[in-house]
Amino acid sequence: MNQRERMIAGLPYIANKDASLVKERDELKIKVHKYNQLLPTQREELSKGIKAIFGNTGEAITVKQPFRCDYGANISVGENFYANYNCTILDVGPVTIGSNVQFAPNVSLFTAGHPVHPTSRNSGYEYGIAITIGDNVWIGGNTVVNPGIIIGENTVIGSGSVVTKDIPANVIAVGNPCRVVRAITEEDRDYYYKNQRFDVTDY
Repeated sequence: MNQRERMIAGLPYIANKDASLVKERDELKIKVHKYNQLLPTQREELSKGIKAIFGNTGEAITVKQPFRCDYGANISVGENFYANYNCTILDVGPVTIGSNVQFAPNVSLFTAGHPVHPTSRNSGYEYGIAITIGDNVWIGGNTVVNPGIIIGENTVIGSGSVVTKDIPANVIAVGNPCRVVRAITEEDRDYYYKNQRFDVTDY
């Protein structure tokens, strides 16, 4: 098993030991740099550029510049994915994101990690553990999602959260560490913000 296969399998690997991994990262950095230099009005080029970075995508996706990732090919996003400014995805492990998922600014997904013990950490070994985010999830600004996390469908993660454990479907969760605050109910449908009711009928 080579270092890339170990990386994708969630096993300890050394990122700079495999020349093909170094080459892959370098090629991706060029793609990301070019993407981040595009003008905001170059909509067709932006769409093509981000799809060339990600491994799999829906037809309609938006990723605001600047954006950063490690490999790109390990990221899969569904239809209507939207990431606001300064999204960072360390995709040494697979990252699977469903449809209709929204990221506020400064959301970071970290599949990458290092051993806790300094001797092991200094050996150069690291790891990547997959992150999975279900359909219809909204993640608030300045949120960090740690390695190995699963976030269930329809869930909302509040701003400034650090997600260290799996979060179930259909809940609001917030905090550091991120914890479930309450379930999302059918009654929530009539409100656009806290106790503010919609004044329109087409929601």
